[in-house]
Amino acid sequence: MRAEGCFVIPNPWDAGSTRMWQALGFKALASSSSGFAWTAGQPDYRVSRAAALAHLALLSAAVDLPVNADFEAGFAATPEGVGESVRLAVEAGVAGLSIEDRDIERGRLYDTAAALERLHAARSTIADALLVARTEILLIEPDEIKRATDSLVAFADAGADCLYAPGVRKREDIAAMARAVAPKPLNVLAIDPTMTLAELADLGVRRISVGGSLARVGWAATVAAAREMMDGSFAPLANGMPSKELNGVFAEFVS
Repeated sequence: MRAEGCFVIPNPWDAGSTRMWQALGFKALASSSSGFAWTAGQPDYRVSRAAALAHLALLSAAVDLPVNADFEAGFAATPEGVGESVRLAVEAGVAGLSIEDRDIERGRLYDTAAALERLHAARSTIADALLVARTEILLIEPDEIKRATDSLVAFADAGADCLYAPGVRKREDIAAMARAVAPKPLNVLAIDPTMTLAELADLGVRRISVGGSLARVGWAATVAAAREMMDGSFAPLANGMPSKELNGVFAEFVS
């Protein structure tokens, strides 16, 4: 994490997008669990730990930038399992990772005590890697701002380096959340297209990620073009990025 200021950390989904974001000038990247799952033809949260680790190794090896892993809930049912998973993720090459409080198998959130136990296991295992703690409560109950904020404060006290509650939308809620976790940085998911980097920075946000949004933009354009092809039109193909430009970007990564 930067010592100060606010920055955007885009979320690639394969080696190509990872290298493209570096070529565009981004200084750090974060994986997207959903973006990767879709490239594998699977829904989010259905990718195995082994597949996720292989994906993280691929992204980390593709660029010279720090890569933060969207590591779901740690791919384990127990704190000990979380510790083992995060150790493997760091060995795969990531500079940091996020652990969320979603109990994926049971379709609910872990209670605070259980979430903290899992977070402690991750922290004690990867003392030198960036640990992002995230609560998913706002994706389930959008009005539970206080509960989300209280969870982030508890996560910060437990040793998390960066705090994240995807789903916070209102400016006043974002500002209050940033104040609550300070001096530790708040990550915000960019979900309001009317808000700018400068506005979020003024609210106290330090890091902005986009989750699977860039992947969804790519899927939307591709599916729209394919549908027109089914109707007999090839007009959307004119909007594609030139092969010469793509080859030029990726040639820079070939030794």
